[in-house]
Amino acid sequence: MIDYIKGQIIELSPTELILECGGIGYSLLISLQSYESFQGHSQVKAYVHHYIREDEELYYGFATKDERELFRLLISVSGIGVASARMMLSTLTADQIRQAILSEDINRIKSVKGIGLKSAQRLVLELKDKVVKGEGAASGGIFPAQAGSALVEEATTALVMLGFTKANIAKVMPAILKQNPEKVEDIIKAALQRL
Repeated sequence: MIDYIKGQIIELSPTELILECGGIGYSLLISLQSYESFQGHSQVKAYVHHYIREDEELYYGFATKDERELFRLLISVSGIGVASARMMLSTLTADQIRQAILSEDINRIKSVKGIGLKSAQRLVLELKDKVVKGEGAASGGIFPAQAGSALVEEATTALVMLGFTKANIAKVMPAILKQNPEKVEDIIKAALQRL
């Protein structure tokens, strides 16, 4: 399984990224969120979702693990395919999607092209508990996008390995982030005191 591809941007459009790595050009379908993140860079790291069906094989690329995990969560819902999930991630940010699911904002979800009333209701019904538990977020919860998100991700992974649940970690993380920790160790130590 391919987790990510790091390479040179050969072509970049709002819907596709062609990334050269080791002499091979990979065509990755991307969302507008990822497009905006990749713009202005010549070398990038794209997280990959490999989509295989009987009649097609596609690679979807994402600027962050967080966006990829949310994409995977969205396509787990019956009636939401890869095209609809990519459209959602192009129309709304990852945080806006999670917020719409948590607040059961059907109209906001329906505002995405291709998502009807029934699909929006099913999405809220099937994902609300998962989003509350922190699934669909690489960092294990709904944290504000910030420069330290890589630190949060690393700290969360370490805490999960120590035996704590993502749900419990997600509860204490906002208070820890208010202290503006600068190192992963600081986040872990603060979390251990609260968990």
